[in-house]
Amino acid sequence: MALSRHMQAAYGRSALETEVLVATPHKLVLMLLDGALQAIRRAKIAMEAGQVADKGMLIGKAISIVDEGLRLALDHEKGGDIAANLDQLYEYCTRQLFQANITNDPALLDQVCALLNEIRDAWVQIGVPANAQGSAPGDAGKVYGAA
Repeated sequence: MALSRHMQAAYGRSALETEVLVATPHKLVLMLLDGALQAIRRAKIAMEAGQVADKGMLIGKAISIVDEGLRLALDHEKGGDIAANLDQLYEYCTRQLFQANITNDPALLDQVCALLNEIRDAWVQIGVPANAQGSAPGDAGKVYGAA
């Protein structure tokens, strides 16, 4: 028996909620980056298809993830210059997304995707558990630059 769209959506939300509940701060930042990137990619498809409402909704979602997720997760006290630089970069991304929405410029979406992908790639590289690097047990879940 095939699941209805409503049941599939409910299952997806439930699975995501479970993943969020058990995720480390590092994993949560990756999830936010992935969510923003997915929303931007889908917004570009909607933009190119002339689906104005969908484009606006998806860009709004990406802006919310960057502003209310990634920027608010920054720990400026522990993150120092890295957190300050990420804050400025996230603010820039938000402005570019807003501008892309107003001007229907897919190149701006591509630019933000490229920046967020660079951050994501770096984030993945630092995701090696602290114990594997000889750090103290218990530090593995701490994220000083962004969570």
